[in-house]
Amino acid sequence: MPFDSDIRVDAVAESVHLITLNRPAARNALRTQTLEELAATLDEMAANENVRAVVLTGGPVVFAAGADLKEMAELDLIATLNDPRQSYRNRISRFPKPLLAAVNGFALGGGCELAMQCDIIIAGDNARFGQPEINLGIMPGAGGTQRLIRAVGKSLAMKMVLAGEMIDAHTALNAGLVAEITPPELTLERAIALAKAIAAKPPLAVRLAKEALLKALETPLETGLDMERKAYNLLAATEDRREGIAAFLEKRRPRFVGR
Repeated sequence: MPFDSDIRVDAVAESVHLITLNRPAARNALRTQTLEELAATLDEMAANENVRAVVLTGGPVVFAAGADLKEMAELDLIATLNDPRQSYRNRISRFPKPLLAAVNGFALGGGCELAMQCDIIIAGDNARFGQPEINLGIMPGAGGTQRLIRAVGKSLAMKMVLAGEMIDAHTALNAGLVAEITPPELTLERAIALAKAIAAKPPLAVRLAKEALLKALETPLETGLDMERKAYNLLAATEDRREGIAAFLEKRRPRFVGR
């Protein structure tokens, strides 16, 4: 990445990559450059067969405290309508491989929305989630109202959005927003360990399972069940399915190759 990049990319294992938001002085505020670099990096990882899972973090202190308000203040109505950031977020949402978030500290506004775009959130017990846009005379505009209410339910989502109140990690866990809570010093370690475990699974099955789970949020039950069955049937033709069953019967570790 360029020396002035807003993100840092590291390979933490052969098949797991780590993306770190790298604007600590701005509390990882998400400016256009940040989202553009993140979308481009995930596009590259989607095309790289060696990458099977990705972890996104903001570091040990803060995940992302929101959008870059200095940048936002310069946008009028026309500029907002033509804002390229939504196209970058759409590309992030379409990332086909497992994307895990390791969240310490604040995940607010656009930062909370970015965390919700990830498939699994591991939170430090110091994490705080919120959509405080109402305090600025605006509202969530990058999926906050839609993903939050699906994750935590109507009443809590209404409180977070309309009152602009944050919730702590334990409330987020109880509401279903996060999968696990760890001590802050272990958040990234746990997220990477989970990513490695997922990366060891058959990648075609993981990819189709992720698609089916996400479709469940968007489609009626019958439609989702039909998609699930078709994906299940497709996997019957894969080498990994034959290897997985053979390894189980032979009591050995499977060797999945993604075919």
